[in-house]
Amino acid sequence: MCGICGIADFSGRRRLSREVLQRMNDAMTHRGPDEDGFYLTNKVGLGSRRLSIIDLAGGRQPIPNETKSKWIVFNGEIYNYRDLRAYLQKRGHEFNTHSDTEVILHLYEEYGLDCVQYLDGIFAFAIWDADEEELVLARDRMGIKPLYYTRQPDGKIIFGSEMKVLLANPRVERDLDLIALNEYLSYEYVPTPRTIIRDVWRVRAGHILRFSARGVDDVAYERISFRQSESRPPVDWRDYAGNLYQVLGEAVRRELVSDVPVGVLLSGGIDSSTIAAMMVKEYPGTVESFTIGFDEGSFNEAQHARKVAQHLGTNHNELILTSQMALDLVREIPSLVDEPFADSSLIPTFLLSRFARQKVKVVLGGDGGDELFAGYPTLLAHRLIGYYERLVPWSVRAYVAPYLMERLAVSFDNISLDFRLRRFLGGRGVPLITRHHRWLGSFVDEEKESLLQAWTRPVLRDTYYQSYQHALECDAELPLNRVLYDDQKMYLEGDILYKVDRASMAASLEVRVPILNREVVRFANDLPINLKLRGRTSKFLLKKAVRGRLPDEIINRPKKGFNMPVAHWLASDLKELLLDMLSPERLARQGYFEPACVQNLLDDHFAHRRDNRKLLWTLLMFQVWHEKYMNQETK
Repeated sequence: MCGICGIADFSGRRRLSREVLQRMNDAMTHRGPDEDGFYLTNKVGLGSRRLSIIDLAGGRQPIPNETKSKWIVFNGEIYNYRDLRAYLQKRGHEFNTHSDTEVILHLYEEYGLDCVQYLDGIFAFAIWDADEEELVLARDRMGIKPLYYTRQPDGKIIFGSEMKVLLANPRVERDLDLIALNEYLSYEYVPTPRTIIRDVWRVRAGHILRFSARGVDDVAYERISFRQSESRPPVDWRDYAGNLYQVLGEAVRRELVSDVPVGVLLSGGIDSSTIAAMMVKEYPGTVESFTIGFDEGSFNEAQHARKVAQHLGTNHNELILTSQMALDLVREIPSLVDEPFADSSLIPTFLLSRFARQKVKVVLGGDGGDELFAGYPTLLAHRLIGYYERLVPWSVRAYVAPYLMERLAVSFDNISLDFRLRRFLGGRGVPLITRHHRWLGSFVDEEKESLLQAWTRPVLRDTYYQSYQHALECDAELPLNRVLYDDQKMYLEGDILYKVDRASMAASLEVRVPILNREVVRFANDLPINLKLRGRTSKFLLKKAVRGRLPDEIINRPKKGFNMPVAHWLASDLKELLLDMLSPERLARQGYFEPACVQNLLDDHFAHRRDNRKLLWTLLMFQVWHEKYMNQETK
């Protein structure tokens, strides 16, 4: 696992700056603290930071082919690299290392851009092909590993594993992208391919970019499909449960490849518990499991992970998170993620990663199960709102429900009824995908009309939301399959995987996600929707597949993520920071948000008239990011 960066200048007029490349590489030392490496010519500069996991002694990057006409830097792990290496040796390729990185390069020599079709793994890589004078950037199928780039007016390409790497290059301007800001306010993250900085982009998941003096080609080599899911005749779950367990188990076995010890992140939910159970069967030794608990009882679920660990016989490690530990990290969030990011579970994810890193360099996690197997409550809510609109009289929906909502008291001690009902009823009469993002996200367009200052409001008309594009590309017809497609393309990559990569790599820890292995994804997306959400039972087939292998109370317990007491924090411990970052003077100076609108949000929240946790946290995370990255005094 590594961090990669580079610069390509196809003109080749003068040698590229080693100093600038070094600065970019140093900005991601956390991604690879073990060693660095460089390759520099007039036309290309490649840099790498390495976290040594495979071929500890010989895998230093950048790595060339036999004739040194092609060079690669690579971030990720290829789980089938040994089989590919044996095949390539039979084809006459000579290897100087035992690393998976070199396998990709020789595979590229053999198959060109089609090399990615043979890769089973998580990856972001760059290949400089001197023969063709081309730079190739590629990203894995689900977007597990990140890759950013920008194309300068003079044609130079600058790329890196994190945005801070690009910003370390003085040629990259820090201009805010208003369309990205608008999307962030809606989604709580900036969806691919945009970033919050204008003209800085992410490589799309499942895509390859090929740059040359002639321009750029953007090639999609993998597309998520639900066509098979909807074309199958009626099936019985018994025909698929065993196959699912086998496919998952094989993915776990493959993803244990490593020259260093591997642990598991264990939350006590069904996804991570399933991965842990399969890992215990395959791992040659005692598995180290890691979980995080909370000192606040209503948020603490460590006992469930403890029960699974006892059941499986792992060596269990438990960290108890105090509110002060979490609060101390709030100002540091921009350093972890580079962009505005409003998922508060980033905090426990980072602390858990740092805790696990004390014992291991690599862990398996359970991410992806909700998006593949319909684990989120919103899937059921989409069904329920249909019943609500069909069965509840119009007069009740139009007049009585809003009247009652205005008179609900707001409680910060628990997840309030006010918060849940407002979210649910906000989806009335709204198109499917728009409704989905209203439930998941933060500000809706009518709220942004009041929030954004007048000069920025045209962006509301100009924004073509990324979810619209995904809706056009989706081949599913059933509403819930369309939601799952959207989750995999948007929330999974833009929030969940983004969070896990930044939090874990900030702690120099590699997280692998077997549930998102290419074979598991294809198997899951081919399943009929009624094998995922049946009645009120989410993850139906997965629960059937692990029945008898995990305690029933773990299989049957309702989903609960890394929830943080954000509503309470904003009204207490973080109140001073919140008022400072959202002060009228600061907002007027920045020029994005209307101070009066923000003040109303604050007043309603503090007076318990309305639970504005999501809106205020979203604004706070933008403000602390802006303070670090856009304030001229703090750059």
